[in-house]
Amino acid sequence: MLNKKQQPKFQKMHVKTGDMVQVISGKDKGKVGEVMRALPQISRVIVKGVNIKTKHVKPQAEGESGSIITKESPIHSSKVMLYSTKHNSASRICYTFIEKGKKVRMLKKTGEILDK
Repeated sequence: MLNKKQQPKFQKMHVKTGDMVQVISGKDKGKVGEVMRALPQISRVIVKGVNIKTKHVKPQAEGESGSIITKESPIHSSKVMLYSTKHNSASRICYTFIEKGKKVRMLKKTGEILDK
């Protein structure tokens, strides 16, 4: 990770929180989910229902029973591609200008505008 003297380097990522993405490589290839959290310091994203890890939790108090917790782990942002739910296809991203010179993100394959 980072030393105390090092500053975190934020990487520019093509996905944001709330985007629908499809996993394009790895054990969860083909799964579609929503980006719950973006971690630009380490170029990773947490996608709902993807890269599920299980953790066994010991009982803390006496008389309490242990449990198994499942939660999503981060996946590298290069392994996901933006997904269009209208056309059911994954696409690369490009940037374009709309009225009043506002810059927005657009899917190259479908022409769908993501930012409004």
